[in-house]
Amino acid sequence: MNDLPFWKRKTLAEMTVAEWESLCDGCGLCCLNKIEEWDSGDIYFTSVSCKLLDGESCRCSSYESRWDFVPDCVQLTKENVPDIAWLPPTCGYRLVNEGRDLYWWHPLISGDPETVHAAGISARGRTINENEIDIDDLEDYVVDWPLTVGEEKDEEEEEEEA
Repeated sequence: MNDLPFWKRKTLAEMTVAEWESLCDGCGLCCLNKIEEWDSGDIYFTSVSCKLLDGESCRCSSYESRWDFVPDCVQLTKENVPDIAWLPPTCGYRLVNEGRDLYWWHPLISGDPETVHAAGISARGRTINENEIDIDDLEDYVVDWPLTVGEEKDEEEEEEEA
């Protein structure tokens, strides 16, 4: 009998719907508005969240009907995860797709959905809702923390392993 957790023994394509959904750590980083430079294709995160992101839970407030309110919401699928360059480095979908393990704070490891927030990985307390700004000022909200969250944790783990 295989005692490995499903994310270590299955590919994204082999996961059930429930397993797939549980890979989301609830960080809310994918729900931040991004700016893409047309000429270079470079993508920049902002601290401006989708109008549907609940700033406290870091979950979509209307997940099942989000396209009714945000028609261009990008749904992560088993097929498109490898092609979405803006997935945060700590994203469970990205990690599993790259053959890496989940972090200690991921709810599937910790058993607690609050650890992603306690570890400082999530968007909690760092965002402003898109309804509260002039969208023409979006570039004023460019931030790098969605791409650097967890780096300190990686360095600590490397030091512990040495």
